[in-house]
Amino acid sequence: MQVLIKMIKMKKINFLYIFLFTIALLNSSFTDNNSKYKQEDAKKAKQQTKKEKLEEIKKQKLEEAKITKLEESKKAKLEELGKLRADSIKKIKVVTVTEELSGDSLVIYKGKFMPFKKKAHASYYNDKFHGRRTASGKIYDKNKLTAAHKRLPFGTKVKVTNEVNGKSVVVEITDRGPFVKGREIDLSRKAFMSISSSAGSGAVIATLEVLQN
Repeated sequence: MQVLIKMIKMKKINFLYIFLFTIALLNSSFTDNNSKYKQEDAKKAKQQTKKEKLEEIKKQKLEEAKITKLEESKKAKLEELGKLRADSIKKIKVVTVTEELSGDSLVIYKGKFMPFKKKAHASYYNDKFHGRRTASGKIYDKNKLTAAHKRLPFGTKVKVTNEVNGKSVVVEITDRGPFVKGREIDLSRKAFMSISSSAGSGAVIATLEVLQN
């Protein structure tokens, strides 16, 4: 530039050349600046793209961590539920459901009916005992599901199944008897008739099962 000024002072260069040289110099400077701006813009765009990619990766990892946490929580809950069910199965005993013949209602007995005796002779009370006090202190009612046995404790639930027709009834031991040789259990009239094949029969061969809690 100093050389150009010196040549102007010495009048050794035409002003047209000076003008053209100045234009070229300015154009070169503009081109350099423009190229510099483009490089900076490209660099910023690259940095922005990299930042966006990092944000996307971070977001994806957070989603994966969230999903993993949910799966672990679900797995833990299922394991806990499984343990609770296992504990419940251990604690809850077998439940036997027997239909009560006085209506359509169902009576649920908690426990398990265990075999007591097969081919037992089951008979029923004579109607003359209706309204009398039993050995347990309860009043005998021929229309209730009760029975008498020589050894089973009072209050014991016994499932009596007719071995001929498969009909069964659950009775409560409230009295002692029968005292006729060869007979195992005396049923109330209602209980006996519910498993008997005919109203005229006086005894049936039955299987006895005792409810154990």
